[in-house]
Amino acid sequence: MTAVHNSGRTDAHGTETGVSAPAGAGLPELCRRAGGATVRGVVRGARAVRWYMSELMGDGAYDVYVAHQRRTHPDAEPLTERQFWRQKMDDQDRNPGARCC
Repeated sequence: MTAVHNSGRTDAHGTETGVSAPAGAGLPELCRRAGGATVRGVVRGARAVRWYMSELMGDGAYDVYVAHQRRTHPDAEPLTERQFWRQKMDDQDRNPGARCC
């Protein structure tokens, strides 16, 4: 069986150092072998990437709009989600700005 290593370093005795796992072992196995602190770091990093991608794609835009409408115009009915996205796409088509497509 071959091993996957995260480090190609060897110690003074010629023994390889670093975390190793059987070939084909996934990230969870490597993290488990590396210790809990690494797992927490990977999870925190994955959550940060998920948040960034979600913000980049505008997943929370409608929720932000509704919160703003309720705060600043409490007596007005906010647009439905479908109307909101239609208006947003129409605005982008009229004013493309720095958009790529």
